Amino acid sequence: MNPPQFDHEKLRAYQEALKFSAWVEPVIERLPAKLAARDQLDRASTSIVLNIAEGNGKRSHPDRCRYFDISRGSALECAACLDVLVARKKLAAADIAEGKVILVGVVSLVAGLIARFGGTVQEDQAPYGSGLVENVND
Repeated sequence: MNPPQFDHEKLRAYQEALKFSAWVEPVIERLPAKLAARDQLDRASTSIVLNIAEGNGKRSHPDRCRYFDISRGSALECAACLDVLVARKKLAAADIAEGKVILVGVVSLVAGLIARFGGTVQEDQAPYGSGLVENVND
């Protein structure tokens, strides 16, 4: 008999987020304790997983999308933390490559969930060079 499973546990996005959480744990453990990026990476990696689970439990689509969007943002935050750690020479680029691959997958899967439940209305884009100016500083 299979153990009972919550709906969020069946989501590939959730499974990949857990995979990243497991991958990043030893990375976090070998970083200096007082490093701000270490704490941020720990919190953001946890946030990805928790927000997917909580969002999937929401009944209204806007509520779901809000939590999925937070999860996606946390995944991007993790990628940025890894970049900062490389830039500050706390990790080598080779040390973070696998984690970034997992995160790209997580972001893609969560974006798919947002698209599925979003139902957003968008304006048609103006053709390139049509004279539309977004930032005028006169």
